[in-house]
Order: sequence, then structure tokens, then C-alpha cells
Amino acid sequence: MAAEKYNARDCEFEIEDTGTPGTYVAIGGLNTFTLGRDSEDFDTTTYGSGGYAESQIMQRSKNLKLEGFRLVDPTTGVLDPGQAAVEALAEAVGDASLGSFRFAAPGDTTWEIWTANCELGDQGGGNNDKVSWSVTFTRSGPSTTAAKS
Repeated sequence: MAAEKYNARDCEFEIEDTGTPGTYVAIGGLNTFTLGRDSEDFDTTTYGSGGYAESQIMQRSKNLKLEGFRLVDPTTGVLDPGQAAVEALAEAVGDASLGSFRFAAPGDTTWEIWTANCELGDQGGGNNDKVSWSVTFTRSGPSTTAAKS
């Protein structure tokens, strides 16, 4: 079958439940994601480069921003389990600030897994809005993969 476009809404995003290692929970309320990439290069230009710049990539980084709506049970005040796990990780510092996060596109048979830290975005809204919610995960180290079950 030929490759084809797919719906962003069909992508899956999960965070590891720190209370139950190895168990992941879906992050609810999402309506937008952006996968970002960056690199840092080192200038290797010498007099012998003939006037042409030369460089090598020394570091690569990735981040993933998720945006949507904050989900809270109106009766109990309990936050969506995935959002709650993200918010707990976003408060941690040092070694505890690194958690496991995974995502997959539709049809993928494997998860892409990151050890990552995260930063919550601003929350808010106007008179006729639902409250916004966002987070940016920054990968720490290389990605790994695992089979989807």
C-alpha cells in the first residue's frame, strides 16, 4: 500500500504513571501537537576549506509540544489522569524531573519512547472559552522504541 496522509487527531500520546512503573496513561484533552527538532553544530572551517564553511553536527535535540483543553471532573475536581501525571512531572526537579513519555502515529506497530522532562504552558481563557492546557516535553538522551501491544 502506498503511503498516505493521516489525521493528527489519531496520534497517541501517553506518559508513564509514576505510581505504577511500566504503566502508561493517555493524555486527554489534546487538539494540537508540534514535534520540534534542533541541532548544534561545530565550525570545522580551516584555511584549507577554500572559502567554504565546514561544520559537523555535534548535538541533536527534539521536543514535542502538546496543546488542548484542561480536563477536570466537575463533581470531584479530579484532573484527567494523563494531565495529572504530566503536571506532577512538571513540578519535579533533578533526577526526578525525568519521566517516560511515548507516542505513535496511526498504523505504527511501535511506540517512540523518550526519557524527557517537561514544562507546562500557560493556562487560561476568555469569557466564552474552555480553559487551555499545554506542555512541552524535551527529550533527554536518544529515543527508544517498544512494540505496541
